[in-house]
This record gives sequence, C-alpha cells and structure tokens, in this order.
Amino acid sequence: MIMGLFSKINRIVRGEGLRINRLPVKKTIIIYAAIIITVSFAFFFYFQHQTEQSIRDSMLEQQKQNQEDNTMALAQHIRSDMGSLMGRLQGISHSIYIQQGDFTSNYTKSVLKNYFRQMNYSTPVDRLFILDANGIVKMNIVHEGQPTFLGESFSFEWVKETKSTMSPQFSDGFVGADGQYRIAVTYPIIINSTSGSNYMGLVGVVIPTLGFLGYYGNIYDIESKYLSVLDSKGVLLAHPIPSLVGKPFNGDYFQNISAHNKVLNNLISTVVFSGKPSSAIYEFVNGERLTSGYPILLNGQTEYSAFMITPTSTIYSKINSIIATERLVMFSLIVGIIAAVMIMIIFLSRVNSILDKGIRERTVELKEVNESLTITNEKLELANEKFEAANEQLKVHDKMQKEFINTAAHELRTPIQPILGITKLIKNKTKDNEQIAEYCDIVIRNAIRLKKLAENILDISRIESNALRLEREHFELDGLILDVVNGYGNPLDKEKKVKFEFEWSNDQCTVNGDKVRIGQVVSNLIDNSIKFVSKDGDGDKEMEKGIISIKIEKTKINKKRDSPINDNNGIKGEGSFVTVSVKDNGKGIDKEIMPKLFTKFVSKSFQGTGLGLYISKSIIEAHGGRIWAENNEGEKGSTFLFSLPSKD
Repeated sequence: MIMGLFSKINRIVRGEGLRINRLPVKKTIIIYAAIIITVSFAFFFYFQHQTEQSIRDSMLEQQKQNQEDNTMALAQHIRSDMGSLMGRLQGISHSIYIQQGDFTSNYTKSVLKNYFRQMNYSTPVDRLFILDANGIVKMNIVHEGQPTFLGESFSFEWVKETKSTMSPQFSDGFVGADGQYRIAVTYPIIINSTSGSNYMGLVGVVIPTLGFLGYYGNIYDIESKYLSVLDSKGVLLAHPIPSLVGKPFNGDYFQNISAHNKVLNNLISTVVFSGKPSSAIYEFVNGERLTSGYPILLNGQTEYSAFMITPTSTIYSKINSIIATERLVMFSLIVGIIAAVMIMIIFLSRVNSILDKGIRERTVELKEVNESLTITNEKLELANEKFEAANEQLKVHDKMQKEFINTAAHELRTPIQPILGITKLIKNKTKDNEQIAEYCDIVIRNAIRLKKLAENILDISRIESNALRLEREHFELDGLILDVVNGYGNPLDKEKKVKFEFEWSNDQCTVNGDKVRIGQVVSNLIDNSIKFVSKDGDGDKEMEKGIISIKIEKTKINKKRDSPINDNNGIKGEGSFVTVSVKDNGKGIDKEIMPKLFTKFVSKSFQGTGLGLYISKSIIEAHGGRIWAENNEGEKGSTFLFSLPSKD
C-alpha cells in the first residue's frame, strides 16, 4: 500500500496521472503525509468509538451480573443471621425454666442475659423479652438506660400472629417508643401436657433496622452503591434518605419522589410481591441507577427483600478510566505508526531519487545497447541468409552425391555382369588348361566381390534415403538358411576349409518378411564368419577346418518373466520370436570394435568394406526384430544372432 502511494506521489511529481502542475518532492510528501495522518486519525476515532461502546456495554453487563450475585449473597447472609437468631430464641423457649412456666425468676433472667450477650456479638438487638399468653411483659433484658416496659401489654400485630399461629414470626417494620424503626422476631412458648399443647406466651427480640442492616452494606451515602431493604408489605426498613424509612413504596410520598417510575415499580413488585430476583437500569430523580433485588425467604415465604442500588455514574467512571488508559495506549501506538510511516516515506523518497537517477543512466545505456543490438541483429540476419543459402547448396550437393552414388553403383554393376558371363564361358571352354581356369576363377571371384560391393552401396543409398522396400511373404526360415548354406558348398576361398553344423527347432519357424533381404542377412553373417574362422590346427584334420554352427530356436516372449530376448534386447510387445545364431571358431570380436560393430565402415579385416553388418541391422530392424553379437565364453570365436517375429 505504501509502495503504491509512493508510486502515486512519483507520478504527481512527474506530472503524470493527475492533471496538475509539477510540485516539489518535499511539498508533495508533506501533502500526502497530512492526508495519511488525517485519514489515520479519522479511522482511529471511528474504531475507537466502536470499541469503547463495546467495552462500556460489556463492562456494564459484567457489573450488573456481579451486583446480582452480590445481592443474592447478601440476602442469603441476612437470612442466615436471622435464622441463627431464631434458633437462639427456640433454645430459650425450650429451656427447662421456661417450660416449667418460670418467666420471672433470677434463673430465667440469668439465662436471658446470657443469650442477650451472645446475640449482640453478631446482631444488634435492642431488647430480649418474654410475654405471657395475654401479651404482658414478664421479663425484658435491655441495654443500660433503656426502659424495660415490665408489666405492660404489647398489642402489636406480630404478637397476635404468634399466638394465633403458634409459630415463629418475623414482623414487618414498626416505630418504637423512641421514634426509631424496628423489626421483631418471636418464637412461641408451648408447653405440652396430657391434655395437649398449650400456648403460654412468647420469647422475642426487637432489632433496630438501621443498626442491623447497616452491618450488611451502605445505608447512608446515596451517591455511591447502597443497600435498601423492604418488608413484606413494601415498607422501607433501610434507605440512605431517612425520610423514606417507614414509608410504603407504593405510597404517594415515595411515588412522587420517583415520579411513578414504571421500571422501578415493576422491579419492586417482582421481587417483593412475587418473590423473584430481578434487576433493572432506570432513570431516577438524581441520575441513572442500576438496581438488583433478591427476596429474603424465612418460614418458606418472602419476609423481607434486599436491594442493591448503584449510581451508574460510578460504574461509568471506572469504565471511562479504563477506556482512557486504553485510548492513551492506542493513541501512542498510532502516533508511533505514523512516525514510522513518515520515516519510511522519507527513506523511500531518497531511494526513489537514487533509483530514478540509476534508471535514467540505465535507460541511456539500454538505448545504446539496443542500437548496438539492432546493428548486430541486421548482421545476424544477413549471416542467416548466407547460412540458409549455404544450407540449400549443401542439400543440393547431398542430393547430387546420393544420385551420383546411386548412378555409380548402377554403372559398376553394368560391366560386371558381362565380365562374369564371358569369364565363365572362357573357363568352360578351357577345361584342359588348368592355369587359364585358375585365372578365370580369380577374375570371377573378384568380379563377384565387386558386384557385392556395388549392391551394398545401393543398399546404403536406399537405407539412408528411406527408400528400402520390403516384399513380405510367409516362408520357412530354416529352408531359406539351407538354401543360403548350399551356395557355400564349394567355397571360393580355397585357403580356408569351412565346416557347417546345424541345430534346428522342432517347431515350425514361419516368418513374414522379405525372403531375399533376410537371405542377404544370413549370407552377410556367414561371409563375416568365413573371414575370421581359424586355419591354424594342432595336427587334427578336423580342427584345421573353420567351423560355423547355425542354430534356429523358437522363443515365447512373456513380459512378466525374464527372457533372453525381452525389452532389454530391443524386442517390443509379447508373442513368439525365431532366433537365428551364427557361431564361428575364429578369433572373436575385438573389444574396440564391439561398441560400434553395426555401424558403417567398421572392420578389423583387410577384406570387406564394413557395410554388410550395417545393412543387416537395418534389414532386421525394418522387420521388427533385433540383431546383436557376442564373443563366445570359454572358447574361441564369436556368435552373431538375430530375432524375428514368428508367424504362428
């Protein structure tokens, strides 16, 4: 992105792309730097606003959940403490003195004082008292300086309910003689006899609501998170605004203050009168509030309800503090990034200047090189034209050479035939003159050699010009070989005595090929062997002869198993093949000759031109076969072999 921007700047500097006048590089950089900074800050403030709003919502939801959990824990704590207080009253009610009807003796008084002291360790209790069945105060333990009200009658609602239900009671709030708001907890005194259970009175405590509930939370400062508790009728037992204590929530006084807030009314109704936990955020007269309420269940019903109220301004204050820190970090980061971008732009500007200078220099050099290459290219084109002309001349020369070889070979054969014919006639008419017959043999033998040379030259010309044609037919290969060998019945080379040995396959060896050409191959291999067969014997007349062994065998090729003539030997596909081997006991193939044995003009003999094996290889491969040679292992001589597809 930066490189693209820099390229844009560069185009502006050069007067390209945008239709404006050229500007100095530094001024352009400053303009684009200002654009980058402006855009960066715009994106920063946009995304920062989105992030901050998300953080606010998340932290507010987290604070709401925490407050709900705290309110539940606080309600359960109050319930536990009041249950413990009820348990102590039960202990007093079941004590031996009380069960005997002793409400006024010093023993009973001592028991009550002991319980009163224990209760005040954990719960502020104003008085611990015993009332008889008529509601008359029989025993009253109070703090020093407080009135005892002995002999007076308590006619509170909670006294009547204890007597009528003969069960423990947690009273709603009431105003004491000193004007303070209080609640009472009572436990009935029941004495069981043979006639049944008899209500004898009650034992109870009076608890100042502010002193008791102030232990569980803030009930004085309305500007911070505070606690408010309502009784079962919705009367406020504790609140930071003293004038609200003792006032019913649904009364006109409180509703006028809250401006009949529907959200708050619904919250109070859900917790106090339905006994279900709930929370809400709402606008109050002195700001937005987050309130969560939880019922305090005693005796299986909602006796009191605890509410935790938090001004959302205190929550947002913490949130804003966290966001401000995060904003400072992000601002520092973006300033660092902008500084890095500016440094990079300046660096790239300098690099661009250097590169621009280098490009101009290279452009001049490339222009010169291009001009030089143009001249060179013209020279190359001229040379290429000359080369093409020379190549055409070479093609013409090659064609003329082939035509000359072809014509020369034909011209060589033309006089040879009459020479052979006339010489044979002379030999036949001069049978009585041995010397003339011998001379005629020499002429005939050399004329035959000259004829074969001419035929070889013609074959080479046909092979290299792809004019070699095969006249295919089905024939027996063993019969052809016998015909060829019979032609050697009276060898013309009288210095060597050749013995032929044969080994035939019992299978029918039928091939589809050019009978004349394959006969030519067999003849070439036999001629090659005759040149090199041994004439040095050890006294044994048989061993003085050169031995040529010809073997024919039929082989089934299966590419799934090894075979002496598999793909490695040049045979393609599967099926039956006929292999012919011509083995001699000569001196073998020279190691230097072996790698190039079937190429043109290769020979270690003073006889021959080295064309016969090359022509034989071309003929065999044209039939889809293969020809190869190897020296005999452990004995003299060599073996030439060729394979042809068999016609089953």
